[in-house]
Amino acid sequence: MMVFMRKAWLPIVSVWALVALGAVIVILTMEQGEAIRSFGVLAAGSIALVSLVHLVTSHTKGIVERLIYVAGGTYAILALAGVYILLKP
Repeated sequence: MMVFMRKAWLPIVSVWALVALGAVIVILTMEQGEAIRSFGVLAAGSIALVSLVHLVTSHTKGIVERLIYVAGGTYAILALAGVYILLKP
């Protein structure tokens, strides 16, 4: 059986999926200005979620790496969503 993803990537990709889902919901339900402000809340929430998972699991190894990956992916997702918001008619 092939393993396509290390176990450590599962929480990171899960947070990215939640951020993407949140961005879609924000885009569909809010005005442009409100949506841009809400993206900041999504970014902060993603970092808080990783920190919460760290506290619950008590795994100290790799927390900084996970925070960096989550932050980078979150910023990329929200940047694309922001560009979409600004360019949509």
